[in-house]
Amino acid sequence: MKNKISALLLGTASLLAFAGFASADDKVVKIGSLSDQSGLYADVGGPGSTLAAQMAVEDSGLLNKGWKIEVISGDHQNKPDIGSNITRQWFDVDKVDVVVDTPNSGVALAVSNIIKEKNGIFLNSGAGSSDLTNAQCSPNTIHWTYDTYMLAHGTGSALTKAGGATWFFLTADYAFGAALERDTTAAVIAGGGKVVGGVKHPLNTSDFSSFLLQAQASKAKVIGLANAGGDTSNAIKQAAEFGIISGGQKLAGLLMFITDVHAIGLPVAQGLNFTETFYWDANDQTRAFSKRFQDRMRNKQVPTMSQAGVYSALTHYFKALDAMGGNSHDGAKIVAKMKEMPTDDPLFGKGSIQPNGRKIHPAYLFEVKKPSESKGPWDYYKLVATIPAEEAFTPLDKSTCPLLKK
Repeated sequence: MKNKISALLLGTASLLAFAGFASADDKVVKIGSLSDQSGLYADVGGPGSTLAAQMAVEDSGLLNKGWKIEVISGDHQNKPDIGSNITRQWFDVDKVDVVVDTPNSGVALAVSNIIKEKNGIFLNSGAGSSDLTNAQCSPNTIHWTYDTYMLAHGTGSALTKAGGATWFFLTADYAFGAALERDTTAAVIAGGGKVVGGVKHPLNTSDFSSFLLQAQASKAKVIGLANAGGDTSNAIKQAAEFGIISGGQKLAGLLMFITDVHAIGLPVAQGLNFTETFYWDANDQTRAFSKRFQDRMRNKQVPTMSQAGVYSALTHYFKALDAMGGNSHDGAKIVAKMKEMPTDDPLFGKGSIQPNGRKIHPAYLFEVKKPSESKGPWDYYKLVATIPAEEAFTPLDKSTCPLLKK
Protein backbone atom coordinates (compact mmCIF):
# COMPACT_ATOMS: atom_id res chain seq x y z
CA MET A 1 0.00 0.00 0.00
CA LYS A 2 2.71 2.41 0.92
CA ASN A 3 6.04 2.86 -0.70
CA LYS A 4 8.39 5.07 1.29
CA ILE A 5 10.47 7.37 -0.83
CA SER A 6 13.08 9.36 1.01
CA ALA A 7 14.01 12.91 0.17
CA LEU A 8 16.66 12.98 2.87
CA LEU A 9 20.23 13.59 1.90
CA LEU A 10 21.31 13.67 5.54
CA GLY A 11 19.85 12.49 8.79
CA THR A 12 19.01 9.33 10.69
CA ALA A 13 15.97 7.65 12.15
CA SER A 14 16.85 9.07 15.53
CA LEU A 15 16.62 12.59 14.15
CA LEU A 16 13.21 11.85 12.61
CA ALA A 17 12.01 10.65 16.00
CA PHE A 18 11.96 14.25 17.14
CA ALA A 19 9.12 14.99 14.67
CA GLY A 20 6.58 14.40 17.41
CA PHE A 21 8.01 17.09 19.64
CA ALA A 22 7.22 20.52 18.23
CA SER A 23 9.31 23.48 19.25
CA ALA A 24 10.05 26.93 17.90
CA ASP A 25 13.12 25.69 16.06
CA ASP A 26 11.74 22.28 15.01
CA LYS A 27 12.94 21.70 11.45
CA VAL A 28 11.52 18.25 10.74
CA VAL A 29 8.83 17.78 8.06
CA LYS A 30 7.08 14.70 6.72
CA ILE A 31 5.06 14.86 3.50
CA GLY A 32 2.55 12.26 2.31
CA SER A 33 1.90 12.10 -1.43
CA LEU A 34 -1.54 10.48 -1.59
CA SER A 35 -2.59 9.45 -5.07
CA ASP A 36 -3.76 6.79 -7.46
CA GLN A 37 -0.43 5.06 -7.98
CA SER A 38 -1.35 2.42 -10.56
CA GLY A 39 -4.91 2.94 -11.78
CA LEU A 40 -7.09 5.41 -13.67
CA TYR A 41 -5.25 8.57 -12.57
CA ALA A 42 -1.72 7.24 -12.16
CA ASP A 43 -0.32 9.24 -15.10
CA VAL A 44 -2.09 12.40 -13.92
CA GLY A 45 -0.67 12.21 -10.37
CA GLY A 46 0.79 8.99 -9.02
CA PRO A 47 4.57 8.53 -9.10
CA GLY A 48 4.92 11.85 -10.94
CA SER A 49 3.35 13.74 -8.04
CA THR A 50 5.74 12.04 -5.62
CA LEU A 51 8.64 13.07 -7.85
CA ALA A 52 7.32 16.64 -7.99
CA ALA A 53 7.21 16.67 -4.18
CA GLN A 54 10.81 15.46 -4.01
CA MET A 55 11.91 18.13 -6.47
CA ALA A 56 10.19 20.81 -4.38
CA VAL A 57 12.11 19.59 -1.32
CA GLU A 58 15.42 19.68 -3.20
CA ASP A 59 14.76 23.12 -4.72
CA SER A 60 13.55 24.69 -1.47
CA GLY A 61 17.04 25.22 -0.07
CA LEU A 62 15.84 24.03 3.34
CA LEU A 63 17.99 20.89 3.36
CA ASN A 64 21.08 23.10 3.25
CA LYS A 65 19.69 25.02 6.24
CA GLY A 66 19.55 21.90 8.40
CA TRP A 67 15.94 20.86 7.78
CA LYS A 68 15.11 17.15 7.69
CA ILE A 69 12.36 16.52 5.13
CA GLU A 70 10.92 13.17 4.07
CA VAL A 71 8.42 12.29 1.35
CA ILE A 72 6.35 9.10 1.52
CA SER A 73 3.67 7.92 -0.89
CA GLY A 74 0.35 6.10 -0.58
CA ASP A 75 -2.12 4.58 -3.04
CA HIS A 76 -5.76 5.44 -2.30
CA GLN A 77 -6.99 3.27 -5.21
CA ASN A 78 -9.77 5.83 -5.85
CA LYS A 79 -11.59 4.60 -2.73
CA PRO A 80 -12.51 7.09 0.02
CA ASP A 81 -12.26 4.46 2.77
CA ILE A 82 -8.74 3.46 1.73
CA GLY A 83 -7.67 7.09 1.42
CA SER A 84 -9.13 7.82 4.85
CA ASN A 85 -7.36 4.86 6.46
CA ILE A 86 -4.01 5.85 4.98
CA THR A 87 -4.49 9.44 6.16
CA ARG A 88 -5.30 8.38 9.74
CA GLN A 89 -2.29 6.06 9.79
CA TRP A 90 -0.06 8.84 8.50
CA PHE A 91 -1.13 11.36 11.17
CA ASP A 92 -1.59 9.01 14.11
CA VAL A 93 1.44 6.76 13.62
CA ASP A 94 3.79 8.13 10.97
CA LYS A 95 3.61 11.78 12.12
CA VAL A 96 2.97 13.20 8.67
CA ASP A 97 2.59 16.99 8.56
CA VAL A 98 1.12 17.62 5.13
CA VAL A 99 -0.75 15.58 2.49
CA VAL A 100 -0.44 16.55 -1.17
CA ASP A 101 -2.09 15.71 -4.51
CA THR A 102 -5.08 13.30 -3.96
CA PRO A 103 -6.85 13.03 -7.32
CA ASN A 104 -10.46 11.83 -6.94
CA SER A 105 -12.81 14.28 -5.26
CA GLY A 106 -14.61 11.65 -3.21
CA VAL A 107 -11.32 10.69 -1.60
CA ALA A 108 -10.19 14.31 -1.26
CA LEU A 109 -13.35 15.46 0.53
CA ALA A 110 -13.02 12.61 3.05
CA VAL A 111 -9.31 13.27 3.55
CA SER A 112 -9.90 17.00 4.04
CA ASN A 113 -12.24 16.30 6.97
CA ILE A 114 -9.74 13.97 8.64
CA ILE A 115 -6.88 16.44 8.22
CA LYS A 116 -9.00 19.18 9.81
CA GLU A 117 -9.66 16.83 12.74
CA LYS A 118 -5.91 16.12 13.07
CA ASN A 119 -4.96 19.80 12.55
CA GLY A 120 -2.67 18.84 9.68
CA ILE A 121 -2.28 20.43 6.25
CA PHE A 122 -3.91 19.38 2.98
CA LEU A 123 -2.45 20.84 -0.22
CA ASN A 124 -4.82 19.48 -2.82
CA SER A 125 -3.71 19.52 -6.42
CA GLY A 126 -5.34 16.50 -8.03
CA ALA A 127 -9.03 16.66 -7.05
CA GLY A 128 -11.37 19.03 -8.85
CA SER A 129 -14.54 19.54 -6.80
CA SER A 130 -15.09 23.23 -6.09
CA ASP A 131 -16.82 22.12 -2.86
CA LEU A 132 -13.35 21.91 -1.27
CA THR A 133 -13.32 25.70 -0.98
CA ASN A 134 -17.06 26.24 -0.83
CA ALA A 135 -19.54 24.33 1.36
CA GLN A 136 -16.86 21.89 2.60
CA CYS A 137 -13.97 24.32 3.02
CA SER A 138 -11.51 23.86 5.88
CA PRO A 139 -8.95 26.07 7.66
CA ASN A 140 -6.46 23.26 7.01
CA THR A 141 -7.00 22.82 3.26
CA ILE A 142 -5.66 24.78 0.29
CA HIS A 143 -7.00 23.88 -3.15
CA TRP A 144 -4.18 24.63 -5.52
CA THR A 145 -4.29 23.84 -9.21
CA TYR A 146 -7.78 23.80 -10.73
CA ASP A 147 -11.40 23.11 -9.84
CA THR A 148 -14.73 22.42 -11.47
CA TYR A 149 -15.76 26.11 -11.45
CA MET A 150 -12.62 26.99 -13.43
CA LEU A 151 -13.16 24.16 -15.91
CA ALA A 152 -16.81 25.08 -16.39
CA HIS A 153 -16.20 28.78 -16.87
CA GLY A 154 -13.28 28.11 -19.19
CA THR A 155 -14.30 25.36 -21.58
CA GLY A 156 -18.05 25.45 -20.90
CA SER A 157 -18.46 29.19 -21.33
CA ALA A 158 -16.18 29.36 -24.36
CA LEU A 159 -17.92 26.58 -26.29
CA THR A 160 -21.38 27.95 -25.48
CA LYS A 161 -20.37 31.40 -26.76
CA ALA A 162 -18.93 29.76 -29.89
CA GLY A 163 -22.34 28.34 -30.82
CA GLY A 164 -22.64 25.26 -28.60
CA ALA A 165 -26.20 26.09 -27.61
CA THR A 166 -27.29 22.59 -26.56
CA TRP A 167 -25.38 20.17 -24.30
CA PHE A 168 -25.55 16.52 -23.27
CA PHE A 169 -23.35 15.26 -20.42
CA LEU A 170 -21.46 12.00 -19.98
CA THR A 171 -20.69 12.16 -16.27
CA ALA A 172 -18.49 10.01 -14.03
CA ASP A 173 -20.71 8.77 -11.22
CA TYR A 174 -18.92 10.21 -8.17
CA ALA A 175 -18.33 13.54 -6.44
CA PHE A 176 -16.08 15.09 -9.10
CA GLY A 177 -18.36 14.26 -12.02
CA ALA A 178 -21.40 15.62 -10.21
CA ALA A 179 -19.62 18.87 -9.32
CA LEU A 180 -18.29 19.33 -12.86
CA GLU A 181 -21.68 18.74 -14.46
CA ARG A 182 -23.31 21.10 -11.94
CA ASP A 183 -20.81 23.91 -12.48
CA THR A 184 -20.74 23.51 -16.27
CA THR A 185 -24.54 23.48 -16.43
CA ALA A 186 -24.58 26.82 -14.62
CA ALA A 187 -22.01 28.25 -17.06
CA VAL A 188 -23.91 26.96 -20.11
CA ILE A 189 -27.21 28.44 -18.92
CA ALA A 190 -25.54 31.74 -18.03
CA GLY A 191 -24.20 31.84 -21.59
CA GLY A 192 -27.65 31.35 -23.08
CA GLY A 193 -27.30 27.62 -23.71
CA LYS A 194 -29.44 24.66 -22.70
CA VAL A 195 -28.77 21.19 -21.29
CA VAL A 196 -30.92 18.64 -23.13
CA GLY A 197 -29.86 15.53 -21.19
CA GLY A 198 -27.15 13.45 -19.65
CA VAL A 199 -26.10 10.01 -18.47
CA LYS A 200 -23.88 8.81 -15.64
CA HIS A 201 -21.23 6.14 -16.12
CA PRO A 202 -19.25 4.05 -13.61
CA LEU A 203 -15.72 5.14 -12.75
CA ASN A 204 -13.06 3.40 -14.85
CA THR A 205 -15.42 1.87 -17.40
CA SER A 206 -14.05 0.43 -20.63
CA ASP A 207 -17.20 0.47 -22.77
CA PHE A 208 -18.84 3.84 -23.53
CA SER A 209 -20.95 2.58 -26.45
CA SER A 210 -24.39 2.80 -24.79
CA PHE A 211 -23.60 6.21 -23.26
CA LEU A 212 -22.31 7.60 -26.56
CA LEU A 213 -25.35 6.31 -28.44
CA GLN A 214 -27.59 8.24 -26.03
CA ALA A 215 -25.48 11.35 -26.53
CA GLN A 216 -25.60 10.92 -30.30
CA ALA A 217 -29.37 10.46 -30.25
CA SER A 218 -29.83 13.64 -28.21
CA LYS A 219 -28.69 15.74 -31.21
CA ALA A 220 -26.96 18.07 -28.73
CA LYS A 221 -24.37 20.31 -30.37
CA VAL A 222 -21.88 19.64 -27.54
CA ILE A 223 -21.26 16.42 -25.66
CA GLY A 224 -19.67 17.39 -22.35
CA LEU A 225 -17.34 14.78 -20.85
CA ALA A 226 -17.57 15.33 -17.10
CA ASN A 227 -14.92 12.75 -16.32
CA ALA A 228 -11.13 12.49 -16.30
CA GLY A 229 -8.05 10.40 -17.04
CA GLY A 230 -8.58 7.06 -18.75
CA ASP A 231 -12.36 7.58 -18.81
CA THR A 232 -11.96 10.73 -20.89
CA SER A 233 -9.43 9.10 -23.21
CA ASN A 234 -11.64 6.04 -23.77
CA ALA A 235 -14.76 8.15 -24.37
CA ILE A 236 -13.00 10.29 -26.98
CA LYS A 237 -11.48 7.30 -28.78
CA GLN A 238 -14.83 5.50 -28.91
CA ALA A 239 -16.65 8.68 -29.98
CA ALA A 240 -14.31 8.83 -32.98
CA GLU A 241 -15.15 5.21 -33.82
CA PHE A 242 -18.87 6.05 -33.69
CA GLY A 243 -18.39 8.97 -36.09
CA ILE A 244 -19.80 11.43 -33.59
CA ILE A 245 -17.44 14.28 -34.46
CA SER A 246 -17.69 13.71 -38.21
CA GLY A 247 -21.47 13.72 -37.70
CA GLY A 248 -21.35 17.33 -36.56
CA GLN A 249 -21.43 17.09 -32.76
CA LYS A 250 -18.54 18.54 -30.77
CA LEU A 251 -16.84 16.84 -27.83
CA ALA A 252 -15.90 18.95 -24.82
CA GLY A 253 -13.22 17.36 -22.65
CA LEU A 254 -14.12 19.33 -19.54
CA LEU A 255 -11.05 18.04 -17.69
CA MET A 256 -8.13 16.92 -19.79
CA PHE A 257 -4.45 16.53 -19.05
CA ILE A 258 -1.56 16.39 -21.46
CA THR A 259 -1.20 12.68 -20.68
CA ASP A 260 -4.75 12.18 -22.02
CA VAL A 261 -3.87 13.89 -25.31
CA HIS A 262 -0.72 11.76 -25.50
CA ALA A 263 -2.74 8.58 -24.96
CA ILE A 264 -5.39 9.53 -27.52
CA GLY A 265 -2.95 10.79 -30.16
CA LEU A 266 -3.17 13.97 -32.23
CA PRO A 267 -5.09 12.42 -35.16
CA VAL A 268 -8.06 11.81 -32.83
CA ALA A 269 -7.54 14.62 -30.29
CA GLN A 270 -6.91 17.44 -32.78
CA GLY A 271 -9.31 20.37 -32.41
CA LEU A 272 -10.38 19.54 -28.86
CA ASN A 273 -10.70 22.54 -26.54
CA PHE A 274 -10.11 22.39 -22.80
CA THR A 275 -8.83 24.49 -19.92
CA GLU A 276 -5.65 24.02 -17.88
CA THR A 277 -3.55 26.16 -15.55
CA PHE A 278 -0.13 24.78 -16.52
CA TYR A 279 1.57 23.79 -19.78
CA TRP A 280 5.10 22.47 -19.87
CA ASP A 281 6.00 24.54 -22.96
CA ALA A 282 4.60 27.87 -21.75
CA ASN A 283 7.92 29.66 -21.08
CA ASP A 284 11.59 29.11 -20.31
CA GLN A 285 10.93 28.36 -16.62
CA THR A 286 8.26 25.73 -17.29
CA ARG A 287 10.43 24.14 -19.97
CA ALA A 288 13.45 23.96 -17.66
CA PHE A 289 11.45 22.32 -14.86
CA SER A 290 9.74 19.94 -17.25
CA LYS A 291 13.06 18.81 -18.72
CA ARG A 292 14.39 17.96 -15.23
CA PHE A 293 11.12 16.22 -14.38
CA GLN A 294 11.02 14.25 -17.62
CA ASP A 295 14.61 13.06 -17.19
CA ARG A 296 13.66 11.47 -13.86
CA MET A 297 10.33 9.88 -14.90
CA ARG A 298 10.52 6.26 -15.96
CA ASN A 299 8.02 6.79 -18.77
CA LYS A 300 9.65 10.12 -19.75
CA GLN A 301 6.36 12.03 -19.66
CA VAL A 302 6.21 15.77 -19.10
CA PRO A 303 4.45 17.01 -15.94
CA THR A 304 0.67 17.34 -15.83
CA MET A 305 -0.88 20.39 -14.22
CA SER A 306 -1.63 18.30 -11.10
CA GLN A 307 2.01 17.28 -10.74
CA ALA A 308 3.13 20.86 -11.36
CA GLY A 309 0.64 21.96 -8.70
CA VAL A 310 2.22 19.64 -6.12
CA TYR A 311 5.60 21.30 -6.76
CA SER A 312 4.10 24.79 -6.64
CA ALA A 313 2.07 24.20 -3.46
CA LEU A 314 5.01 22.71 -1.57
CA THR A 315 7.30 25.51 -2.75
CA HIS A 316 4.98 28.00 -1.07
CA TYR A 317 4.60 25.80 2.01
CA PHE A 318 8.37 25.69 2.46
CA LYS A 319 8.56 29.48 2.12
CA ALA A 320 6.01 29.81 4.92
CA LEU A 321 7.91 27.38 7.18
CA ASP A 322 11.14 29.25 6.52
CA ALA A 323 9.48 32.57 7.33
CA MET A 324 8.12 31.11 10.58
CA GLY A 325 11.59 29.87 11.57
CA GLY A 326 10.52 26.27 12.12
CA ASN A 327 7.70 23.75 11.95
CA SER A 328 5.13 24.26 14.70
CA HIS A 329 3.14 21.22 13.47
CA ASP A 330 0.06 23.44 13.89
CA GLY A 331 -1.63 22.97 10.52
CA ALA A 332 -4.20 25.76 10.75
CA LYS A 333 -1.54 28.24 11.86
CA ILE A 334 0.79 27.35 8.99
CA VAL A 335 -2.05 27.49 6.44
CA ALA A 336 -2.99 30.94 7.76
CA LYS A 337 0.61 32.04 7.21
CA MET A 338 0.52 30.66 3.66
CA LYS A 339 -2.62 32.69 2.96
CA GLU A 340 -0.91 35.87 4.19
CA MET A 341 2.00 35.50 1.78
CA PRO A 342 1.67 36.19 -1.98
CA THR A 343 2.54 33.16 -4.08
CA ASP A 344 5.28 33.17 -6.70
CA ASP A 345 6.97 30.19 -8.30
CA PRO A 346 8.47 29.23 -11.70
CA LEU A 347 5.49 27.14 -12.80
CA PHE A 348 2.43 29.25 -12.00
CA GLY A 349 3.97 32.69 -11.58
CA LYS A 350 2.46 35.19 -9.17
CA GLY A 351 -0.80 34.51 -7.38
CA SER A 352 -2.54 34.51 -4.03
CA ILE A 353 -4.58 32.31 -1.70
CA GLN A 354 -8.09 33.40 -0.84
CA PRO A 355 -9.43 33.19 2.74
CA ASN A 356 -11.50 30.12 1.74
CA GLY A 357 -8.32 28.28 0.74
CA ARG A 358 -8.69 28.70 -3.02
CA LYS A 359 -5.32 29.45 -4.66
CA ILE A 360 -5.86 31.66 -7.69
CA HIS A 361 -3.80 32.14 -10.83
CA PRO A 362 -4.60 32.51 -14.55
CA ALA A 363 -6.18 29.67 -16.52
CA TYR A 364 -5.68 28.95 -20.20
CA LEU A 365 -8.06 27.76 -22.88
CA PHE A 366 -6.12 25.48 -25.23
CA GLU A 367 -6.82 23.74 -28.51
CA VAL A 368 -5.09 20.51 -29.51
CA LYS A 369 -2.85 20.96 -32.53
CA LYS A 370 -3.22 19.11 -35.81
CA PRO A 371 -0.50 16.51 -36.39
CA SER A 372 1.01 18.78 -39.05
CA GLU A 373 1.31 21.63 -36.53
CA SER A 374 3.21 19.66 -33.88
CA LYS A 375 6.97 20.21 -33.99
CA GLY A 376 7.98 17.33 -31.73
CA PRO A 377 7.13 15.05 -28.79
CA TRP A 378 4.58 16.56 -26.37
CA ASP A 379 4.12 19.66 -28.57
CA TYR A 380 0.35 19.37 -28.44
CA TYR A 381 -1.27 22.67 -27.42
CA LYS A 382 -1.93 26.04 -28.93
CA LEU A 383 -3.22 28.86 -26.72
CA VAL A 384 -6.70 30.15 -27.54
CA ALA A 385 -7.32 32.51 -24.60
CA THR A 386 -5.98 33.50 -21.19
CA ILE A 387 -8.49 33.77 -18.36
CA PRO A 388 -7.34 36.23 -15.65
CA ALA A 389 -6.97 34.80 -12.14
CA GLU A 390 -9.82 36.87 -10.73
CA GLU A 391 -12.19 35.48 -13.39
CA ALA A 392 -11.00 31.87 -13.44
CA PHE A 393 -12.20 30.87 -9.97
CA THR A 394 -15.31 31.34 -7.84
CA PRO A 395 -15.65 35.00 -6.76
CA LEU A 396 -15.45 35.32 -3.00
CA ASP A 397 -18.87 36.95 -2.83
CA LYS A 398 -20.32 33.78 -4.38
CA SER A 399 -18.40 31.35 -2.19
CA THR A 400 -20.40 29.35 0.32
CA CYS A 401 -17.39 28.67 2.54
CA PRO A 402 -18.33 29.01 6.25
CA LEU A 403 -14.89 30.47 7.00
CA LEU A 404 -15.89 33.67 5.19
CA LYS A 405 -18.73 34.33 7.64
CA LYS A 406 -16.45 34.78 10.63
